[in-house]
Amino acid sequence: PPRAAPAPAPLRLLLSAISSVHSAGVIRLVLLFVTLLGMWFIMKTYFHHTWKAVSLRSWLGERLPRHKCGNQKSCPQNYFAFKIISGAANVVGPSICFEDLVLMSSVKNNIGRGLNIALVNGELGNITKLQTFLQGIKRGTLVLTASYDDAATKMNDKVRAYFTELGSSHVGELGFRDNWVFLGAKGLMNKSPFEKHIKNDQETNKYEGWPELLEMEGCAPRKMD
Repeated sequence: PPRAAPAPAPLRLLLSAISSVHSAGVIRLVLLFVTLLGMWFIMKTYFHHTWKAVSLRSWLGERLPRHKCGNQKSCPQNYFAFKIISGAANVVGPSICFEDLVLMSSVKNNIGRGLNIALVNGELGNITKLQTFLQGIKRGTLVLTASYDDAATKMNDKVRAYFTELGSSHVGELGFRDNWVFLGAKGLMNKSPFEKHIKNDQETNKYEGWPELLEMEGCAPRKMD
């Protein structure tokens, strides 16, 4: 039989190009399928429990429940929610929140440099005669304390002893421009678990001349023994 005449050169080039594009497209589809399959396997294997935790409410932007003082969790009955934040350098003042009530803050304009102390019986403020004030605290009173700028320079041994009686473990080592947050109680028989202290150290300070601020939140029992 007679041979078919060869296709003109331009037509051959066009057919070759179409064949190459088709092959590349198939390869890309195969690679895409393999990639999607691998991603599905990884998510199914490693994120199975995580995906279970993502609910439709989260996707719809429903707000999570708010806890007292903006804490991460709520407190059980017979416990008080609190949050104490120390000052940041000598620029940002401290804040003390108790049972969702902000007792002290820069906004309330009742904080000052040094020690800022709030009592749950309503007495609060920046204490001038600190020694007399601490001595007069009634038994069973919760004491919330936050440092700002420098709280240690004017603190004598008697003041430190009073805070030790309130349950502090770190007041004895509190130094110049250290940051300190503390919750204790008058008549406490044991050391308070609610205390944080960070030293003023030029090598580790977050701010020039001051350490980073401290933040402490938790649930304090209504009766601390």
